[in-house]
Amino acid sequence: MLSLYLLRHGETAFSHHNRFCGRIDAPLTAEGRAMAAAFADAYAAVPWAAIVTSTRTRTIDTATPIAARVGLEVKQDLRLDEMSYGDWQGLSKAEAAARHPDHFARWLEDPSVGPPNGERPADVAARALAAIEDLRARHPDGGNVLVVSHKAVLRMLFCRLVGLEVRHYRGVDWPVSGVTRIDIDGDALSLRTFADVSHLSGGQPEPVEAPMGNAFPLADASLAMTG
Repeated sequence: MLSLYLLRHGETAFSHHNRFCGRIDAPLTAEGRAMAAAFADAYAAVPWAAIVTSTRTRTIDTATPIAARVGLEVKQDLRLDEMSYGDWQGLSKAEAAARHPDHFARWLEDPSVGPPNGERPADVAARALAAIEDLRARHPDGGNVLVVSHKAVLRMLFCRLVGLEVRHYRGVDWPVSGVTRIDIDGDALSLRTFADVSHLSGGQPEPVEAPMGNAFPLADASLAMTG
């Protein structure tokens, strides 16, 4: 069984002020570095098989403390980079709405349209899911794999994995330093924890109580990637 731990990076100035960061290579704040250290403290005992991040500084620096604790190299995958927000990168939602009122209104109604001159969410979800499929291929015997990525990417990936339409991704709440554990056993996917931040207060991960045994058909997600 492959256990994926999907971790959103720690706080940045953009996440603190709720601005579209996208491809901007924003560093962690002091609080963000503390979040990374807290994750390392809470999860150092997990027998990690691999640690993979996006190419952005904020994910690499989030993974560095846990990698140092367990003696693993941090590997980077461009496909895990945050969605490009195009003309909205660096803006607040209020600023984006003021600059492109019609497009912003359409985006609020249906986020699958994407930002102006930015990436389409369907394309982001496809590249992220392809990265996960490659991880499955590289770890055929299973193990625990930490994936450190970004808010939009993780929400879109989650939608694909559990069979939700990507246009619903903004309804998935994923706080900074939130970690979701998904177990993949053959063609079945099980959700064990979701966007958990208990490590920030020294607590234990809270298990998810989902219906239907937490099982989702992984094959459906793979088909969605190529559709």
